[in-house]
Amino acid sequence: MFETVLYVDDPAIARVLIAAMQAHGFHPDEGAAHGLPGLAGIYGPKGIPLVLPEHEARDGRILAEALYAEMKG
Repeated sequence: MFETVLYVDDPAIARVLIAAMQAHGFHPDEGAAHGLPGLAGIYGPKGIPLVLPEHEARDGRILAEALYAEMKG
């Protein structure tokens, strides 16, 4: 099972967050950067979800939120 830990409004930031999460040992679902299933580039009303396996979600949310806040400046 996967859990959404963060919604991002910019596809470029989503791609960087996925790479950063992987660099820190997390395993995000890389499909989150591509849009809704079958609709590449189309995202839900909340934005692009950053999705992690359930067992990584708690720690991953803390890191993702901190990285995202830093990126948004």
